[in-house]
Amino acid sequence: MIKILVYVAIILAVFAIGYLVKVYELAANLKGKKQHEVTDSDNRMMGKIMLTFLFVFFAFVIWNLVEYVPKMLPESASEHGVGLDWLFNFNMAILFFVFTITHIFLFYFAYKYYGRTGNTATYFPHNNKLEMIWTVIPAIVLAVIIIFGLKAWNKITAPASKDAIIIQLYSKQFDWTARYAGKDNELGDSNYKLITGENPLGMDDTDKKGDDDIIVRNEFHIPLGKEVEFKLNSRDVIHSAYMPHFRAQMNCVPGMTTMMHFTPIITTAQMREKIGNPKFDYILLCNKICGVSHYNMQMTIVVDTEADYNAWLKTQKTHKSAGAAAEAKPVAANQ
Repeated sequence: MIKILVYVAIILAVFAIGYLVKVYELAANLKGKKQHEVTDSDNRMMGKIMLTFLFVFFAFVIWNLVEYVPKMLPESASEHGVGLDWLFNFNMAILFFVFTITHIFLFYFAYKYYGRTGNTATYFPHNNKLEMIWTVIPAIVLAVIIIFGLKAWNKITAPASKDAIIIQLYSKQFDWTARYAGKDNELGDSNYKLITGENPLGMDDTDKKGDDDIIVRNEFHIPLGKEVEFKLNSRDVIHSAYMPHFRAQMNCVPGMTTMMHFTPIITTAQMREKIGNPKFDYILLCNKICGVSHYNMQMTIVVDTEADYNAWLKTQKTHKSAGAAAEAKPVAANQ
């Protein structure tokens, strides 16, 4: 009901403004004033309106910040994400400073220098000092942002440590599959030519490194405080592995392997407690528009304590044991 009243009020306000404009035009005609003639009085009034709009505009900006900033993502759940959040806030502080200064000058100058009869603009074609200032200062600021950005990027794209847990994230229209490297921490070879309904990742069974690999769908688990290296692949089109709560994203490109790594620092249970939402889950999304069901391409991520992670890992079947179980089913049926 309140929304309907708001819409009605907006519509009535539009009509009221329209009628006020007509009244103004009629009053101008009665005074013998040409409809399109702009007087000093009109310019003065528009200058005052621009100055008033300056305060209304910034009140609206502040309201947006108060209303919507708390609805952004919660604190970063990865080690490198803390630095990325700082970099994001640093960028926003610079943008907001420039935004504020330029808009104050924009509206204030519109008020101060409104058109007056007989006034002419000063011809000012060139000033080396000003050009040097507005070239050098932005260049320095951008250089600082780029340097910080490269450092943050290198944290997740540089080679991972030897102790990192290796997980392959395999994308296709329209789902994800995760494959753990197993006890040897090495992924077995795979080939797209070997893909079948029973072997969706195209794993090469002649490569014994893949015997202890663990394949999971729907959700995958990672341990708290342990570095995780992700090897990303795609079967069909370009997808993008996006884990917003960990501030991590990387494209999955057909025909090649891309990589990134991070260390989770907040378990799922801890984050649920922090934000007061017992149903909260970390998620893996596709951040490329990869087809009609792109919106549904997601996978749950669970961050466990190390003990819980190891307990969960023990309940998962290896590629070899899963294959043996699949081969045994027809035999049991014949008996």
